[in-house]
Amino acid sequence: MSRAARPGGAGGLLRASLRGRFHQLLLFAFWSAVEALPVALSGRLIALALDRGFLAGRGGAGFGFLALFGLTVLAGSWGTREAFLRLAVVIEPFRDELVRRAVGGSLRRSARAGAPPDSAAVARLTQQVEIVREAYASVLLVAQGFLVTAGAALVGLATLVPGATVLVLAPLGLSLGVFVLALPRLAARQRESILADEALAEASASGIGGLRDVVACGGEDAAMQAIGGRVREQARASTRVARMSALRTLIVALGGWVPVVLVLLAASRLQRDGAATGAIIGVLTYVLRGVQPALQQLVAGIGSTGLWLLVTLRRIVETTAPDEPVRAAASPSVPRDGSLRLRDVTFAYGPAADPVIDGLDLDLRDGEHLAIVGPSGAGKSTLANLAAGLLAPQQGSILLGGVPVAAVDPAALGRHRVLIPQEAYVLCATVRENLLYLAPGASPGRVADALELLGAAALVDRLGGLDAVVTPDALSAGERQ
Repeated sequence: MSRAARPGGAGGLLRASLRGRFHQLLLFAFWSAVEALPVALSGRLIALALDRGFLAGRGGAGFGFLALFGLTVLAGSWGTREAFLRLAVVIEPFRDELVRRAVGGSLRRSARAGAPPDSAAVARLTQQVEIVREAYASVLLVAQGFLVTAGAALVGLATLVPGATVLVLAPLGLSLGVFVLALPRLAARQRESILADEALAEASASGIGGLRDVVACGGEDAAMQAIGGRVREQARASTRVARMSALRTLIVALGGWVPVVLVLLAASRLQRDGAATGAIIGVLTYVLRGVQPALQQLVAGIGSTGLWLLVTLRRIVETTAPDEPVRAAASPSVPRDGSLRLRDVTFAYGPAADPVIDGLDLDLRDGEHLAIVGPSGAGKSTLANLAAGLLAPQQGSILLGGVPVAAVDPAALGRHRVLIPQEAYVLCATVRENLLYLAPGASPGRVADALELLGAAALVDRLGGLDAVVTPDALSAGERQ
């Protein structure tokens, strides 16, 4: 496996996405700190509202401290807005790079194999790119949220009632240790789920691509069993991932709820050590509003979304890293004439499908015409696409004017072929724009001559002339062609 395709390549991509964005990351951290302001001050302000306000018979002071807490909530909301804006500057360029990597890797593999691009693979990879994009943003938010929110809560707690710090830190540290030890197993389950998804997609695409051969050979039951097996494997993998959620629940209970119980059990001792009633409630506020939500988001984010990020990103690296660069032809060739020669040409749609064209030999001299007729599925369109260079055969050679079609200069190849496919595409634009799409410099005289040669002048008149706007549904299949 190439260096870029090793699992470590995922970490390299993540690190590369952060390089050159120090300023934005610094702003992201600053606004994240502003976002955590309500948590940092919540316990102390509530303690002051009780001890120096309501419990002391000073309701105005109590409401004043609560009003200050409300102002911190407003400041935190503004910090959340600004943090999201800074996050987008980091995430979107990373997503664009992954899309280029996914599509480019598929095209490179197709170029080396001499086959059309695997559109199903591109679709799967681009879907995985969106998973990575959303997961990456979520992980960054969760990581900074835990560090800033839990850190602010612990600092506030330590300054409010120092004796309660160990009651919170001990179970929190234990839960984080259990979580770190469980991450490799969680990652393995997520990888199994992704591979099962890919296997199911590949089996489905293969079955649908060869559906005509499957029906012709009476292989419906076998195809259903093959795809059904992949469905069952994917279901088992998803079930195993779901079962791991129970472990995440226990981790949150250990680090988020056990501290609450310990603080309540130690309340009388804390009061003997000088902690007021409001201060103890402030400690519980720090735990319930700061530590516990931060831990819950961390475990849910890293244990689910974060693992999706790591496993999916590694999968993208594995399936898109090129083995070697594709070298362009040193000097494209130009055909000497319009003759066409096919030798032992074989083509099949998929590795398990029977060849549509098998060992075909064909010679057409310059100036000759050939009409091919036959039932649907006989290979007429496939042969036309092969001759036009739109498909590459799995076996044999195709020469245009004595030059392999794959080596012909694209501009020269365009002058030697005119392909009118069954699927005719019409733009929602004027008739003139449709006619000049591939020849924008054509003169009005050439356009008129082309319409006369094709017998399409009457059709253009019916549509309202060259400047009339036309839509595909206004034409029949033959008129679109």
